[in-house]
Amino acid sequence: MPSPCNDGPSALVPPELCRNIRRGARDSLIDFARAIDVPGRPVSEDADEPRFANIETALARHHKLLLETVERAVNTRNGRVMILMPPGSGKSTYGAVVLPAFLMGRKPGYRVIVASYGTDLARKHGRRARAIVRSARYQQIFKTTLGREAAAAGGFALTNGSEYMAAGLLAGITGNRADGLVIDDPVKGRDEADSGLTRARTRASYEDDLKTRLKPGGFIVLIQTRWHKDDLAGSILPENWSGESGPIRCRDGMTWNVLCLPARADRNDDPLGRAIGDYLWPEWFPRDHWGEFERNARTWPALYQQQPAPATGSYFDAAWLKTYDQLPARETLRVYGASDYAVSEGRGDYTVHIVAGVDAAGCLYVLDLWRGQTTPDVWVEALCDLVKRWQPIGWAEEAGQIRGGVGPFLDARMRARGAYVARQEFPARGSKETRAGLIRGCMAVDGLYLPATDWAAGLRAELMAFPRGRHDDQVDALGLVGRLVEGNNSVLSLDRVDERLDF
Repeated sequence: MPSPCNDGPSALVPPELCRNIRRGARDSLIDFARAIDVPGRPVSEDADEPRFANIETALARHHKLLLETVERAVNTRNGRVMILMPPGSGKSTYGAVVLPAFLMGRKPGYRVIVASYGTDLARKHGRRARAIVRSARYQQIFKTTLGREAAAAGGFALTNGSEYMAAGLLAGITGNRADGLVIDDPVKGRDEADSGLTRARTRASYEDDLKTRLKPGGFIVLIQTRWHKDDLAGSILPENWSGESGPIRCRDGMTWNVLCLPARADRNDDPLGRAIGDYLWPEWFPRDHWGEFERNARTWPALYQQQPAPATGSYFDAAWLKTYDQLPARETLRVYGASDYAVSEGRGDYTVHIVAGVDAAGCLYVLDLWRGQTTPDVWVEALCDLVKRWQPIGWAEEAGQIRGGVGPFLDARMRARGAYVARQEFPARGSKETRAGLIRGCMAVDGLYLPATDWAAGLRAELMAFPRGRHDDQVDALGLVGRLVEGNNSVLSLDRVDERLDF
């Protein structure tokens, strides 16, 4: 008869395959996760409940990638790994529960510290890890089990001499040194994330308490959802980090292997190979799960996309940015478009097309946005799509950006598709702050209205990071809209003989 062998709680495989997986589980973290029953929620409300229901989900692609990534780190001297994923993605289960249990069984005498924002959460992870090492399946794999002494959730030992220690980051950490540190959820919530004092205390505890417990060559695994630009992960990452994964030289002088998996893929180099716009774990999270979070312009980029914007930027103020659920009637808006062009594919700058509308009161609404690192044949069609959809009365672009080979092709495609619009070139004068000065003034007086979408959250994040952010292409395009709006009475009057009309 087939028997459960955990590629998920309901997965059934032949007994001989289970035996092979258990043999592999001694050496492979993924095989270990498949071979055991992974504990989920406790079966009662008792804080010391030792029994847990098994998790309800199968081992997903992103879980396997997480396990592969942390296993490389723990097998590397001075290994450093940062796991950044949205809430509910299973990162704590596999990184702070399954990983320590695996290491303690595989290496006799191994010591692991698991730390969280509070001692209670670390002990909760400890109770789940303790449930694994108590199981018959664990004993079959590693020939060890829970010791008779030091068996509390906050600190327990195995009969092979390995030890688990749970700690709260801000509670102070004392005791024996560790071979590795797992830091999970160093931020409790929004109030703590927004407190400069709490952020400073968390970083100090990491530096002065946790790291001093680490044996020479020991590993650190940091698992978290991003809350703030200067949370623990943000204080370690380079200042210009923009969501990329892989080995990254960080501000602490160490190379961290970063695994960043946003809820919605937003890069061409997504670690899971997702296309831009694809969501995480679709077999578990239905598409409508994400909708209510996408509508929150602060929560979505931080907790779900792992790129929090500062509450107030150094150039644009967050208070100027408004969110709209419903546009004013289309016939009441004067609609404009603008483009910031780039010609390289997959690297460097982005091409951005933006469409905005101005209402009768002079308030500016961002209606649509397209952004991509791709070749001109792709972004030309995207521009034509936007022109045909919104029928703007004018389109702004920077002088000289598309002259030469791309300009005639753009003209031909706009003519062929009937995407007619008055295009106006503006010279690139002064610094990027100077070029954005006009739109900044408009925003300060009347605000900038954004829809509750993920691309709007990306625009918001870039505005807040400007002018020190890694990219400013969206700000450049928005600035061109501002110049077009300012010159509307003269530049875009269709009866002007000197107007430039390109197709």
